[in-house]
Amino acid sequence: MSGIDGLPPLREVIATHELSAKKSLGQNFLLDLNLTAKIARQAGDLSGMDVLEIGPGPGGLTRGLLAEGARKVLAIEKDRRCLPALAEIAEAYPGRLEVISGDALEVDPLAHLTPPIAICANLPYNVGTELLVRWLTPAEWPPFWTTLTLMFQREVAERIVAQPGSKAYGRLAVLAQWRAEARIVLSLPPSAFTPPPKVSSAVVHLRALPAPRFPADQAVLERVVAAAFNQRRKMLRAALKGLAPDIEARLEAAGIAPTQRAEQVSLEQFCALARALA
Repeated sequence: MSGIDGLPPLREVIATHELSAKKSLGQNFLLDLNLTAKIARQAGDLSGMDVLEIGPGPGGLTRGLLAEGARKVLAIEKDRRCLPALAEIAEAYPGRLEVISGDALEVDPLAHLTPPIAICANLPYNVGTELLVRWLTPAEWPPFWTTLTLMFQREVAERIVAQPGSKAYGRLAVLAQWRAEARIVLSLPPSAFTPPPKVSSAVVHLRALPAPRFPADQAVLERVVAAAFNQRRKMLRAALKGLAPDIEARLEAAGIAPTQRAEQVSLEQFCALARALA
């Protein structure tokens, strides 16, 4: 892979720039460039696409995205130690890599990107879920992105694609599947990373739907789902009693038995309940 772009192997890059992974930044580096290229390919055809990458670190996935033909990559990196390594990649791909030094939770990437836009990242573990929820709940839909190809801890990935009736089914599954097609496309063992995390990882690919699967007010749906799963062991009539005094009647109007628990309720039923409460 290093032969594709003439840049050195990642172990060499990390040694040269003294880039030991920082636990405080949720860093676990992927050093196998064949693997980072494989992740980039899961994002689909990137020619003619701008790609947003969060937490590129030493740039393994960045190189994969550029080698796979991304029109432009915007990489947001909080760890200033990684900037010289990323600058070397920018030199190898003139005009195609822009690096912003900053916190992904605070930077607005849209001023730097031209649609169509894909997001592809080995997300830092400590901000991954928060970023995903933000991308799934913008004020307007369709969102600025067409696809998300994101690496998470395996447990989080399973929560995104979970179906009703499973223990993994919850808020993330409802928010993701309401507006996107979500599937796990790749699994990675701890040994793929430096340093190896304690858990396995997985790559999830989400494609934005042109419109939500079922009509519902986003704010109401979020409130209902949060209340239901915050007390997932309780029956819904108890878990949701703070949302409306006549919650049992509203549940029944949505075709949900008041004695059901949150994990038994389908996405369609949650949307019906949001409409009944709106």
